[in-house]
Amino acid sequence: MDNKDSIATKYKNYLLLERSLSPNSIEAYIEDMSKLLRFINDESLSIRDLTLDHLQQFVAQLYDLGINPRSVSRIISGIKSFFNFLLIDGYIDKDPSELLETPKIGLKLPTVLTLEEIESIFKIIDHSTREGQRNRAMLEILYGCGLRISELTNLKFSDLFLNDGYIKVEGKGSKQRLVPISLIAIKELEKYMIYRNLLNVKKGSEDIVFLSNRGTPISRIMVFHFIKQYAFQAQIKKNISPHTFRHSFATHLLEGGANIRAIQLMLGHEKITTTEIYIHMDREYLRQEIIEHHPRNKR
Repeated sequence: MDNKDSIATKYKNYLLLERSLSPNSIEAYIEDMSKLLRFINDESLSIRDLTLDHLQQFVAQLYDLGINPRSVSRIISGIKSFFNFLLIDGYIDKDPSELLETPKIGLKLPTVLTLEEIESIFKIIDHSTREGQRNRAMLEILYGCGLRISELTNLKFSDLFLNDGYIKVEGKGSKQRLVPISLIAIKELEKYMIYRNLLNVKKGSEDIVFLSNRGTPISRIMVFHFIKQYAFQAQIKKNISPHTFRHSFATHLLEGGANIRAIQLMLGHEKITTTEIYIHMDREYLRQEIIEHHPRNKR
C-alpha cells in the first residue's frame, strides 16, 4: 500500500475532482482523515488492519476529548467518505466503517426572525450612506432569495438576470441553481449600483456585485458584523447571523403555503430531508401558538 502521505494527496484530489467539493468542505474532510491517521499511528496499526472495533475505539477517544455528539457525527461522516475512497481505489477489500453508527442527535431548530423583526432591522439601516444602501441590498437578497453567505459574497453581475426576475447561484459542490429575486430586492440593488459605480474597483473584482469601500469583495466577517450591529440596534435578543435570514426565508415560505420541494430547489438542498427541518419548525410554531392563545391553556 502507498504511504499515508501519498494516500492523503490522492484523497484530496478525489474530493476535488470526483466529488467537486468546496475548499472548506475538502479541508474539513482532510482534517477528519488526519484525526484517524493520528489514531492509527498512536496504536501502531496500518489502514489495512483497521476493524470496526478499532473505529469504535477511535470514536470513544473523540468523546473522551470532550467533542460533542454533533461534531462526532460529522467526523464519522468524514471517516466513512475516506473509507469509501479507499474501497473505490482498491486500497482495501472491505469497508470497516460500514456498520459504524453515528450518535443520535436531537433535532435542533435554527433561529428564525419574525416578519416584524426583519422589518425592524430594515428600518434601522441608513439608506443615505453607501454602506447602508449596500447592506440593505444584501439583506434583501439574503432574505428574499435564501442564499448562503458565501453565495451572496461571491455573487457576480454575470449571475444577474434581473429582467427575467432571476439570479444564478453557485452553491455547494459548484452546483448551480436559478432563484427568483423579488422586485423589492431588485429596486434596492439598483439603488446600491449608484454608489458602487463611484468606487475604485480593484482589478479582478469588476464582476463582483458587493464590494467593500476598498473596492474588494466584501468578506463574510463584515456581513456577520453589520448584521449583529443592526440586530442590537433593533433590540433583537436572538443570536442571529447571515444564515438566520436563509432560515427565515424558508420558514416564512412554508408558513405561507409554499411546496416543500420548491423550497428545496430554491435553497439548493441535495436531499429533501435537509429541507424537512422547516416542517418541524412550522409544527413547533403552531404548537407555541396553541400554548399561548388557546383558552384551555390560559388557566
